[in-house]
Amino acid sequence: MLETTSPNRAGGAPTLRPPLMMNAITPLAQARAELADAYDLAPSAAAAAETEELYARVASVIPAPDWMRHAPYVRAINKLKRERDAVILAHNYMTPEIYHCVSDFSGDSLQLAIEASRVKAGAIVQCGVHFMAETSKILSPEKRVLIPDSRAGCSLSEGIKPEDIEAMRAQYPGAPVVTYVNTSAAVKAASDVCCTSSNAKQIVDAMDSDTVIMTPDGYLARNIAKTTNKRVVWWEGSCMVHERFTAEELRAYREGHPGVKVIAHPECPPEVLEEADFWGSTAGMIKWVKDHRPEKVVMVTECSMSDNVAAELPETEFVRPCNLCPHMKRITLESILWSLHSGEEEVTVDPAVIDGARHAVERMIAISEKAKG
Repeated sequence: MLETTSPNRAGGAPTLRPPLMMNAITPLAQARAELADAYDLAPSAAAAAETEELYARVASVIPAPDWMRHAPYVRAINKLKRERDAVILAHNYMTPEIYHCVSDFSGDSLQLAIEASRVKAGAIVQCGVHFMAETSKILSPEKRVLIPDSRAGCSLSEGIKPEDIEAMRAQYPGAPVVTYVNTSAAVKAASDVCCTSSNAKQIVDAMDSDTVIMTPDGYLARNIAKTTNKRVVWWEGSCMVHERFTAEELRAYREGHPGVKVIAHPECPPEVLEEADFWGSTAGMIKWVKDHRPEKVVMVTECSMSDNVAAELPETEFVRPCNLCPHMKRITLESILWSLHSGEEEVTVDPAVIDGARHAVERMIAISEKAKG
C-alpha cells in the first residue's frame, strides 16, 4: 500500500515516519545497537553545526530540528564512505537528506546507469530500488554493489519474467523487445535493448522494425506510441505510484491553484499526460522546472523529487500530490550507514545472465549517446 503524507508546513517537506532499519540479514535491534556502539548518532546541535554547509542545501525543505536528527548520520556516512572506498548513487526519488547531503551522484535511471559504468571506487551503494542495484552490478561486475534494503522492489520489475518476453516474441515474430530498465537482470538479458523514460522514444525509433515490443510498462508504451511512427505493442504492467494519478486530480489542482503548471511522468496514464503542460522523465521534469522557473508547479510523480528540486528553487511554490513509493522509502540514512558499516546487503547477478543484460543496457547507452550527437 502507498503511503501518503502532507507537508508539515507551508512549502515544507512531508513528514515521514522515523527511518526504519532495513535488513533481511541482521535483526533490527542488533543492527541499531551495533551502530550506536560505533558512532555517535544521538540528535546533536554539534553535529548540525559541523554539517551546516550541507544543511544549507536543504534548509528550505528540512526544518532545523529534523536536521539535528539527520546530521549525525550524514556526518558518519560521509566519513565512512571515504574509508570504505565507496560511492553513493541516489535516484531522484530519494529524500533530500540523502539526495543532497550524502550522494556522490544523483539522477534518473539512465544517469545512474551511466555513472555506474564509470565508477572508479571499489564499491557502489545504490540508493534506489533493487533493479537499479542490479543494473550497477551488470555494468560494473568487478565492483562490490550494496543496496541498503534488498526489499526495495518495484511493481514493474516484479510484474514480468523472462518467459513473458518469450511469449511476446512468439506473438509478434521478428519484433525487437525494448525493455524498461525497471526490470530484473534476467528480463533485461531476454530483451534486445533497454530504455528509460528519458530515452524510450529514441530507442524505439532506432529499432530496425515496423513493430516494436515494449515491456513492462503499458502506460509508458501507450504514451510513446503517440510520438512515433512505429507500431508499438506492449506488456500490461504499471507503476504502483504513477498509475494512481488521475486527470480529475490534475484538473482539481489547476482549479485550486490558479496559474499552476503541471508536469507529469510518462508512467502515468495517457489521460493524465493530456492534462499536463509538459511530460517527461524525472531528469526531463527537473530540467523543465529549472529552465522555466514557474511561480507554481505540480510535479506528478513520487513526491520526494519535488522536495529535492524545491531545495534548489525556493522561489517556486511546489504543490505536492505526494504519492510516496514505499519501496524507495525503505532507503534511509540509517540503512545506508548500516550498509557501509556492515557490508550488507551485497547484490549479485548470475554470471550467465550478466552478458545478455549488459548488452541490452550498453546498447541503450550507446543509442542515447549517439542521439546527443
